[in-house]
Formats: sequence, C-alpha cells, structure tokens
Amino acid sequence: MTMRPHIPLSPRLTLLPLLAAVLLLTGCSPALPADYQRTIYAFGTLIQFSLYGVDAPRALQLGDQVEAELHGMHERWHAWKSSEVTRLNAALARGESFQVSPDVADLIRLSKETYRSSGGRFNAAAGHLFALWGFQSDIPPEGPPPTPEQIAAVLAEHASMDDVELDGDWVRSRNPHVALDFGGIAKGYAGQVILKELRAQGVKNAILNAGGGLQAMGRHGGRRWRIGIRAPKGSGILGALEVGPSEEGLHTSGNYERYREYAGKRYQHIIDPRSGLPAQHIISATVIHPNGALADAAATALVIAGPERWDEVARAMGIKLALLVDDQDTLYMTPAMQGRVVLERPPTKVVIREW
Repeated sequence: MTMRPHIPLSPRLTLLPLLAAVLLLTGCSPALPADYQRTIYAFGTLIQFSLYGVDAPRALQLGDQVEAELHGMHERWHAWKSSEVTRLNAALARGESFQVSPDVADLIRLSKETYRSSGGRFNAAAGHLFALWGFQSDIPPEGPPPTPEQIAAVLAEHASMDDVELDGDWVRSRNPHVALDFGGIAKGYAGQVILKELRAQGVKNAILNAGGGLQAMGRHGGRRWRIGIRAPKGSGILGALEVGPSEEGLHTSGNYERYREYAGKRYQHIIDPRSGLPAQHIISATVIHPNGALADAAATALVIAGPERWDEVARAMGIKLALLVDDQDTLYMTPAMQGRVVLERPPTKVVIREW
C-alpha cells in the first residue's frame, strides 16, 4: 500500500564527528561526566565503544578488554588474510573436515539460517564471487568489472551454505568451491558477543557502534541512546531514532561507501549471489532487531531483494523494523519503523508495506 503519511521531522541535532552509515547522536547539552568513549580500529573500520554509569578505572579496564576481543575476532574471521577462516576454506577446498572455534561455529550456524530465510540472498559461502568482484581486498578494486563469462563460471560452482555441514565444532562441505566470508554478518555478531560479556560483568548501559551498525543496551543517562541514520545521498542524516533500553541491534547496508568504479560507472559492493551482479535500485537498507547478527544479514538481503520483494524477505526473516531508500528517493518502511524514525527532511515518496 502506498501512502503519504505525516512523518515528523527531526529537531536540530548535534552529531559526533564520526562519518559512518549509523551515527551516535548527542543532545544539545554537553557530554555527561559519566560517559566513557573509546575508538577502536577493527573489521576494517573505526568502532566507537561507549559506556554510561561506569566509573573511570573500571571503564578503562572494560575498554581494554573489548579492544582485545574485537582484535581477536577480526584475526580469527578474516576472509582473505591468514586466519582461522582462511584455513577452514583451504581445508574445505581439499575435501577435509576442520575443527573450528565456538564463535566460528556460531557464525556458520547463523549464516545457514539466514541463507535459507533470505531465499539465498545472503550467502556467506560465496567468497569466490566476492573475490572475483575485487571486494576481498583492503584497497578499492580497479580496472574493468568481471566479464559475464567469469561470473557464469563462478556461479556454476553452486556454492551455498546448504553445502556446509556443521557437526559440533567440526565443519565439512560436499562442495569444494565453498569459500566462507562472514563480512555481511560479522559485525552484528561481534556486537552481540561484546554486550553479552559486558552484561555478565554487571554493565547495564553500553553501545558498540561499528559504522554501518551498532548494538546497544540500557540508556544514555536519563534518555535512550539516540541514533542517526546517514543519508545515502549527500551529507547529513536521513533520520533519527532511539534504541534501548532493552538490547537492540541496528544495521545499515548501502552502496555509498564501498564500490568499484570503471569507465564512469559505479558497481556497488553488495553482490546478489544468485545472479552474480551488484544489487540494483535500493541504495540503503536499515534494519533493527534484538539479534544483531540477524539485523546485519537482513540489511544486506533487503538491498538485494529490491523495491518489489523486500517486504516478503523481511517477513521471512522475522524483521518488523526496516527502512529502505531507493535511487529515486523513495522510502520504504514497515509500519513499526514508521513509528520509530523521525525524518530529517520530507522524502519524495513514502511506501508503507503492511502485513
């Protein structure tokens, strides 16, 4: 159903100096003295870790712990530098079983679930396809994109998460072409793990903002955490909302930060594993869900699903809070998201999909 509802616009907000798809917002008052903030580089991005209501010595200790844990995750899960995942992929290519750590087993289990619920739009087994497009690299890819023949050859490998067998902590695959790449789910899962560990140590108010997504719990002083969603075109924010006090993950996938460019044409980094081609039409998708890993994977799947199928995929994945922007400046939202977000400016058109 297409509607032009009244959607409130946001008041003036002060942004922290963090250029990312998801922004932590402050109010008009100065930062509260009980705040602790730390910037950590991991997963190829700057991660902002924030605590509220923790004394300074304890906060510093927790910051050290979180930084060490994030670096460890990054090293274990890396898809193209030497890591547990690259050793696993090499073993699968040889037809061998491989024993993995508990967190890699969790990532495999979650990736299998989201592969099925997304209708194959999220496929962490398609590492060869992502590498073909040049997105398994620390530097932007250059030169012409893959040829149709090259894409067809990789698609003929039929690598999928259904090919991956998990028995306890042992992994095997019936398909030697499987190459696992958890880039579309890793940050969401990492946020869940970090906040779970913090809760176990008595922390009540925390947020881990990894640029394109965050995991938050509790409050920021007397209010909930205020989040801005970056506008996919131009500067500024698309809208703002609050998360918490119960734990929530918020993740945005878009085509405006990672891409390859050749002969005046831009190819976004979100690749449809079914066609082997970059996703089209949707330039940004934001998803909120208590399960950060699911929110992370779903944001990618909804970009691939496009304007016609996103609501179907959201329902199948159990997503009730979603906001998408297409290349014509049309916003697509679920009714639940319409009740949460405060837009910075009126969009060209709003489509609310109800179910």
